[in-house]
Amino acid sequence: MSEVTQPSDELVDQVSRTTGLSTEDARRVVADVLAYFTETTEEYVRRRHRELQTYGARNDEIFARLADELRHWPVRSPELSARQLRRIVYG
Repeated sequence: MSEVTQPSDELVDQVSRTTGLSTEDARRVVADVLAYFTETTEEYVRRRHRELQTYGARNDEIFARLADELRHWPVRSPELSARQLRRIVYG
């Protein structure tokens, strides 16, 4: 997974104040969110492919769903075809 920088103390304090979480718990939550949003497109595609396969989805369904999910991904990625997605997963 992509390298994640340490969450800023200011952000951790804000999350702690607004949620009532302890500083330690707020730091973990912020770190998790940062890790989620710094995942590269390739990492996301591989992870989601594995997850969807676990639930018995077929590749045609998976690649269509991934293309749709990426269009709505909070961190913009290029629009990828089913073939490009397949190449990310299988090389």
